[in-house]
Amino acid sequence: MKIAVDIMGGDFAPEAIVEGVAMAATSLPKDVQLVLIGQQRVIETLLPKYATEPLSNIEIVHAEDVIEMGEHPTKALSQKPNSSIGVGFKLLKEKQVDAFCSAGNTGAMHVGALFSIKAIEGVMRPCIAGFVPQLSGGHAVMLDIGANADCKPEMLAQFGEIGSVYAQATFGIENPRVALMNIGSEEQKGSLVAQAAYQLLKESRRINFVGNIEGNDMFFDKADVIVTDGFTGNALFKLGESIYALTKKRGISDEFLDKTNYESVGGSPIVGVNGNVIIAHGISSALAIKNMIGLAIRQVQSDAYNKIAQMLS
Repeated sequence: MKIAVDIMGGDFAPEAIVEGVAMAATSLPKDVQLVLIGQQRVIETLLPKYATEPLSNIEIVHAEDVIEMGEHPTKALSQKPNSSIGVGFKLLKEKQVDAFCSAGNTGAMHVGALFSIKAIEGVMRPCIAGFVPQLSGGHAVMLDIGANADCKPEMLAQFGEIGSVYAQATFGIENPRVALMNIGSEEQKGSLVAQAAYQLLKESRRINFVGNIEGNDMFFDKADVIVTDGFTGNALFKLGESIYALTKKRGISDEFLDKTNYESVGGSPIVGVNGNVIIAHGISSALAIKNMIGLAIRQVQSDAYNKIAQMLS
């Protein structure tokens, strides 16, 4: 298994990315190799700083250019084919790597996935999934958390279906409970889009739809898959992440609240494309990068994208 990591993407790149890679490399399964994509001279200079011994499970692929965080995604990808993101997607498309991970420009990662490995046939809009910790100890999959700010009811219904397959494949949940994020638990509540999406989710025979949940249900094990548009999902997800920063400022330490820290999972997959793509926070630390690599390995093992394709065929 080969996991490609963009070394040049992120607010603290390349140092934090290389440090995270070095942390991950010491505990990788024997059949996993990391492919580091970026400026070779930079990577070769930094690796000895963070790796206490030579690492045999690392390969370097040179990419001279860097897509900066503020660049226009489509324009940057077309103008910089030799960027670390551009080269990463080329390797993924050619199946030279099994997953591609980056803390770089989120828009470029999303556009790159759509232009290279493309959406799974039948998927209206690929989405970004986030992992919401639950009091029971597991995680719920929330989608979308930012790729599609405006969604039609049909898109939300499909998020429920592909999210259900993802949860089943990745977490081993036999019959995932799918819920629609809304402003009330009653069937007739919410916007016209939410009301229409409710009916479509209710009628779907592919999922175990349990109805609406509200924002205050998010952590209380009410669902395994939480469906929402990218605007609402992003706001809710970032509010959830802020809990960790708030508890640290207040001097509070709690095992569950620590799981709201973005570093604990390390990244978010793009669900609905023909491959494994993980997007990490721009502010990712070394620990976040280490955990992102762990998430990528689990996703490759789950074969979730092929199972979604089978469900839709």
